[in-house]
Amino acid sequence: MSAEAAGEFPAAAPLPAAEGTAHTAAREPGGRPPEITRGTARPEGGGRAAGGAAPAPARQWPILLVLAGALIGLVVTATGQFRAGTIIVGASLLVGAGLRWALTAVGMLAVRSRFTDVITYGILGAAILLLALMAQPDPVIRIPFLEDIIHFSVR
Repeated sequence: MSAEAAGEFPAAAPLPAAEGTAHTAAREPGGRPPEITRGTARPEGGGRAAGGAAPAPARQWPILLVLAGALIGLVVTATGQFRAGTIIVGASLLVGAGLRWALTAVGMLAVRSRFTDVITYGILGAAILLLALMAQPDPVIRIPFLEDIIHFSVR
């Protein structure tokens, strides 16, 4: 019977100490070495959107564009124009989806994979835009089955 089959495992080798740290071979309960993250990979397209010579805000222009649009939409909403403000917020998220899909380097607009970011920004933007167009009073569009769901759930 081998040691593995008997439930006995050899002790793991200690992790090498990083330069300039006082790392010891302390182990967590159960004999596992402590988990140390050495680095994290950037998401695809997460590099600078402009060259390194450009000032910091210019390097992150895609996320700044989307955030500026959302901020403008929130200000418009706060001034009493609910429908117009939420349409601007939804449209800025759709712009973010388009930028993420079309550009290879979008800086901090890249959060996960390109596919995940485009789907997330697109669904959220479309949902906000759709709800803004359906808002009462005087909705711009009517979707009867959604009205039926709301009436059924409110009863």
